[in-house]
Amino acid sequence: MIDLDPWAWAALAVAAITIGISKTAIPGGNILAIALFAAVLPARTSTAAMLLLLMVGDVFALIAYRRHAHWPTLLRLAPAVIAGLLVGFAFLALAGDGIVRRAIGVILLLMIAVTLWRRWRQDKTDATAPAPGGILLSGVYGTMGGFTTMVANAGGPVMSMYFLATRTPVQVFLGTSAWFFAIINLVKVPFLAGLGLFHVPVLLMDAVLAPLVVIGALAGIRLAKRMDQRLFDRIVIVLTVVGAVYLLF
Repeated sequence: MIDLDPWAWAALAVAAITIGISKTAIPGGNILAIALFAAVLPARTSTAAMLLLLMVGDVFALIAYRRHAHWPTLLRLAPAVIAGLLVGFAFLALAGDGIVRRAIGVILLLMIAVTLWRRWRQDKTDATAPAPGGILLSGVYGTMGGFTTMVANAGGPVMSMYFLATRTPVQVFLGTSAWFFAIINLVKVPFLAGLGLFHVPVLLMDAVLAPLVVIGALAGIRLAKRMDQRLFDRIVIVLTVVGAVYLLF
């Protein structure tokens, strides 16, 4: 078991609950968990430790929303995401922690700016029509999502910006996100294992924290049923901005 102070365990406990809630109610909300894990553990170790807990949350997200996924969207994103994962793996193997964090922060802020601009432009023309999800849009967001999820488990905010940009309804948003990250997180395991990041102390620590992820996921399912679309969008955007600023500074 990793030797940590009580305050550090408390921070990781909050992070584990947040992971569960983000998986079933607020995609992109796990940026808080990323910050807490990175504050307590070495950056590369935190990436591996979080991945296993995210996979626990994936199970509950799939149970709750598996039928709401939009598979054409997932297939459209797949090639760009794979490219982003490979670039992210190379970057993670070569770059220092500080460079990785700042790069992700810049990417997130750019994605937010582009998303808000697209939505403002569409509102000027037709506020009721669905936003287009073309090849260029899916290519850019898919590549950035694959890259950021590989290097820091921070793909949630990027993909949230994509789903907001295409005005995806809450249930479809959650269902598509559930399948997207369940698949991607499984794919990431051999990459991080190849870097030697899954140590026995990390596995033991995750075994202690996993029940808290379950509690958060169950709470998130109840929360999502009561959430208004506009409030949902605003929460995702605010959490993404906060996460991006944290990663930058």
